[in-house]
Amino acid sequence: MDPRAFAFCRRSWHVRFVMFSALWGLAFTVTRYSIPEETAEGSVVANLAADLGLEAHSLAERNVKLDYIHSKKYLDINKETGEMFVTEKIDREHLCPAKTSSSCFLKMDVVIENPLRIFNIELEIMDINDNAPQFRRERIPLDISESARPGEKFSLTNAVDADVGENSIKTYFLSQSDEFTIEIQSGSDGTKYVDLVLQAPLDREKQAVHSLILTAVDGGTPARTGTATVIVKVLDTNDNAPQFDRQVYSVDLVENAPFGTLVMQLNATDTDEGTNAELAYSYTLYTSEKTQEKFSLNPKSGEIRVKGVIDYEETRSFEMYVEAKDKAVSPLSAQCKILVFITDLNDNYPDITIKSFKSSVKENAPTGTVIAVVSVSDRDSGDNGKVFLSLRDAEVLPFLLNKSSEDYFELTIKEPLDREKDSSYEITLHVMDRGTPPLTDNETISLEILDVNDNAPVFPQSFYMIHLPENNEPGELLCSLTAHDPDLNENQYLVYFIVEKEISNTSVSTLFSVNPENGNLHALRSFDYEREREFLFHVEARDSGVPPLSSNATVHVIILDQNDNAPQIVSPWRAHDSVVDQVIPRAADQGSLVAKVIALDADSAQNSRVTYQFLQVTDASLFTLDRYNGEVRTARMFTYRDPKHQRLVIVAKDNGDPPRSATVTIKVSTVEQVVVTQLTETTEMPMEYDLFTDLNLYLLLSLGSVSFLLLITILVIIVLKCQKPKPSKAAVHGRNSVTSQRNSTIGDSTLISSDAYWYSLFLAETRKGKVVVRQPLSNGTGFIVSSIPRSGALTTTSESRSSTLQDSSSDLP
Repeated sequence: MDPRAFAFCRRSWHVRFVMFSALWGLAFTVTRYSIPEETAEGSVVANLAADLGLEAHSLAERNVKLDYIHSKKYLDINKETGEMFVTEKIDREHLCPAKTSSSCFLKMDVVIENPLRIFNIELEIMDINDNAPQFRRERIPLDISESARPGEKFSLTNAVDADVGENSIKTYFLSQSDEFTIEIQSGSDGTKYVDLVLQAPLDREKQAVHSLILTAVDGGTPARTGTATVIVKVLDTNDNAPQFDRQVYSVDLVENAPFGTLVMQLNATDTDEGTNAELAYSYTLYTSEKTQEKFSLNPKSGEIRVKGVIDYEETRSFEMYVEAKDKAVSPLSAQCKILVFITDLNDNYPDITIKSFKSSVKENAPTGTVIAVVSVSDRDSGDNGKVFLSLRDAEVLPFLLNKSSEDYFELTIKEPLDREKDSSYEITLHVMDRGTPPLTDNETISLEILDVNDNAPVFPQSFYMIHLPENNEPGELLCSLTAHDPDLNENQYLVYFIVEKEISNTSVSTLFSVNPENGNLHALRSFDYEREREFLFHVEARDSGVPPLSSNATVHVIILDQNDNAPQIVSPWRAHDSVVDQVIPRAADQGSLVAKVIALDADSAQNSRVTYQFLQVTDASLFTLDRYNGEVRTARMFTYRDPKHQRLVIVAKDNGDPPRSATVTIKVSTVEQVVVTQLTETTEMPMEYDLFTDLNLYLLLSLGSVSFLLLITILVIIVLKCQKPKPSKAAVHGRNSVTSQRNSTIGDSTLISSDAYWYSLFLAETRKGKVVVRQPLSNGTGFIVSSIPRSGALTTTSESRSSTLQDSSSDLP
């Protein structure tokens, strides 16, 4: 191609934009470019990114694509610069062989993903003058009677030029001739036809053959030409030519007319006689080969019938040029033009094309997400070509079909999806035209719903109460805590663990363990009801999704008591497995308290309820035992016949199953009388000094009144010395009698475990003039505290008195 012509065409390139507003959010843009054919490979057509308002650097990430045309990729996009360039030379005559229109367009879709957008591109291929005119025949024979009159026309074979527009055939030239000239005519499609016109009478005897050169010239720059030789043979006279009643005939024909359908019958007349009047009908060279393939012409009768498939969508009208020629030696002919207009029928089914489709989508995709872009078309025209697209079962599907532009629809999500409810959908698109009767078509697409971690694990119950007997085996299975997660794959893989916390300064993970795979809860050690009675903690189930979801269940483990502790006798105190010596006056009254047995059981409820009974007794008629409080009393007064020493074996038994018990042996000795000794001054004063220690402190604070207080003190001392102690009736009973006469605020037996509390009781009781005795329990968990009046304590023998004081003082903290 001439570089100047290419430069001119390059300067004429232009871009036109036609914007269509999207009904539901997606816009389609029709962008039109123009380039000349035969453009060199690599030539840049335009900057597509700039024209479409896109960022050039994002084209690669968004995966921009161009359509293939007839399995060829004429254009491509530079994803770095956004320029659209030619990858293969484009031959306009190859792409657009039909010359019904001077325009030749390549329609392509530019598909850009992430997010999805589709742009329509129309590339107009501009014609260049790269084809010279050509005649169908290099030699055109023509017979003309010598009787032909000047001005008579003779059809010549026209030349054809593959180019269009200004580059198509513009005119014809005939070589110099005195008898002939040419007349140029234009068809309805702009095609130039040429007739040979006789301008002077012919004389066969002077010249029988005329050889003429016919030249066809196109309108390109520079112009191209083609030639053919016209051989005119002069015939003898046949002075009457056939005639048609009209020059142009118009006929309507329905598409898909059956083969053999009569289109029309021609009737030409010739006033000559004989062979000069016999006519033969034939197509002229102006009739295209395609038209001759569709219709047959009977040369004798002039009937035109259908012999090929008539498709309105392929060709909407036909032009036929028919010649009627007589059979004279020098035949004469007449020509007419037949126009056949095709009527459209609804014979094409509407078509559905899936432009873009996501075969899978996550269940948490937001409403409005585009699943597919669908285009519909119908080759018919009018109402037959108008289509309506809809969704089958649209009322139960969570999808919506929106019209985004002319013949384009978007399939979007109408409402939230839930894979646990529906894991996939079969979506049927139904298209129907408006013809009579209407034609329909269906297209089914399958959509898979992908799982997301939108369901937290769920325990069958939120609170588990487990009863565990104490002394269990370590590792014992307590319960199976199995949660359920309706998600898929890693979103449903659950891991169980204990929510860490401390129970009595002990980590719960050291007490219990849960299998992380199946949720089985085990006890890691054996439990003692007397130390630990219940545990409250949480077990969490967590899935493996991103982000993970979890839920908790509360576990309440209650330790059940077992009868695993035997009663322990804490009173009367005794050394391990020793006999308790108890002394009572022989003259004790009936019902006198001999001893009180106290047993404690570390168990609870029924297992800790202790009852007492005699296991052995020397004389069952002499003593009674209260089975509930353990008090041993005299059933009657002693007689001279009763032995001086009695042996009692008492058993303390709990109410467990099986029951546990403990025994104590008491040796009861009776005495006749105990001598009461009078306290000396030396024994009294230390005790009085102890009692008035606080008074001395007050005296020190009252230095101002020393003389007055000293006088009062001397008077009190004189009165105390002059006063004689009176022997009491209770003094004759000795130390053991004190046991039955206790009347202190502490009570007969008090279990003390706090040293501070013991010391405060000791001070309080001694200030009241009483002696406090504390005996440790055998298991070391506490003390038994007893208090007796000071006077009773001092009525014992000197030996017993000193022993009592030593015991009481040794218990001080």
